[in-house]
Amino acid sequence: MKCSKMIWYILIIGILLPQSLAHPGFFTSIGQMTDLIHTEKDLVTSLKDYIKAEEDKLEQIKKWAEKLDRLTSTATKDPEGFVGHPVNAFKLMKRLNTEWSELENLVLKDMSDGFISNLTIQRQYFPNDEDQVGAAKALLRLQDTYNLDTDTISKGNLPGVKHKSFLTAEDCFELGKVAYTEADYYHTELWMEQALRQLDEGEISTIDKVSVLDYLSYAVYQQGDLDKALLLTKKLLELDPEHQRANGNLKYFEYIMAKEKDVNKSASDDQSDQKTTPKKKGVAVDYLPERQKYEMLCRGEGIKMVKWKSQLCVCECVCLSRATVHDPETGKLTTAQYRVSKSAWLSGYENPVVSRINMRIQDLTGLDVSTAEELQVANYGVGGQYEPHFDFARKDEPDAFKELGTGNRIATWLFYMSDVSAGGATVFPEVGASVWPKKGTAVFWYNLFASGEGDYSTRHAACPVLVGNKWVSNKWLHERGQEFRRPCTLSELE
Repeated sequence: MKCSKMIWYILIIGILLPQSLAHPGFFTSIGQMTDLIHTEKDLVTSLKDYIKAEEDKLEQIKKWAEKLDRLTSTATKDPEGFVGHPVNAFKLMKRLNTEWSELENLVLKDMSDGFISNLTIQRQYFPNDEDQVGAAKALLRLQDTYNLDTDTISKGNLPGVKHKSFLTAEDCFELGKVAYTEADYYHTELWMEQALRQLDEGEISTIDKVSVLDYLSYAVYQQGDLDKALLLTKKLLELDPEHQRANGNLKYFEYIMAKEKDVNKSASDDQSDQKTTPKKKGVAVDYLPERQKYEMLCRGEGIKMVKWKSQLCVCECVCLSRATVHDPETGKLTTAQYRVSKSAWLSGYENPVVSRINMRIQDLTGLDVSTAEELQVANYGVGGQYEPHFDFARKDEPDAFKELGTGNRIATWLFYMSDVSAGGATVFPEVGASVWPKKGTAVFWYNLFASGEGDYSTRHAACPVLVGNKWVSNKWLHERGQEFRRPCTLSELE
């Protein structure tokens, strides 16, 4: 274990929240989601108003129809006698000339104007196709990271949940389609099978088994399981014998299987009684060698860190934007798919609370914060993550922090500003360590040895948030100004 090469401190910190910070309405990834909840509630209220208006309109029409039904029933029994009464004759003229026109206007009156107008206004804040796909990918990412099976997710049996929710067969089908679009046939198979199971159990749905089997059979074929693909295709054709694509696939699968059988027979006639070993199932398309260890640590299968106590205050909230990373080629900040969060930067001169935080970090670490980057506040919503990375610039990234003019990132200080219901740990794959977010705690480590060489054991990641959301703030301290606070050594790895 490489812990001896790296200095670690985890702090239990009492965080004092100003009233403004205690309010949950932040414009962040979670904040945007909660805003959408309120938007949908407003639309439901508007929809109910529209329904009430339509019901009132229909009630008026119904009463008018009932009144005329009684009147015409009496009149048609003795038409001449009825119109022989001068009042009846007048009222008949009045009804047909005026009142039926008024009824026509009532029937034609559009009661949906208010609802449609509100819907049009609110639609500008709606998520788009990209957002929906992103949410689906986050769910698939959580599934892999935390070893969750589709049935567990579909039934909403997640740790720490307050509001249990279920996935319909149609929801499962949509998740499978997102995976299919990404050529992720591994997850396509998992979610199409879940959709099929729920349909087999009798769930009423807008999708049918034929559509599910169409995707499922192809996904299985793409992973090399020809026998299962053939079986699923035959099952599809039992439901829809005229399905053009399935009929074509059936012929193709049978041709491939016959061809493989001939090849295997000619290659091993003396071992014809041996069964063919089925091909191993595929894995997620974004699989990386490091991912297995990273995800293991995210699940808590790592070592615990030592803790000690202190006190600290935190500043008021500001609006956040999509988090960025340093582009090693340009040295500029840019967004990246491997970091999914929202962040903002707080300057010490803008608020005395931020300035006090900076001074306390300086007191605790013994490092000069005058050359440090601004305090960054970040929010990771459900599925929010930052995959394994280094905070310091490597030798092949000489210009990463050139524009700052303060040297490399010598150390990192990370505050946990909220509890997380499930997931969201900070993990160090090289060391095999996990730090679980707890409101009021912090973690500190040196990114560089005293010699100025990078410590590669500090490679770390923010695990996806499974349930809830995570607030953190961090301070990156730089080399400039530390010459006498942390003197250089002659040994490269000290």
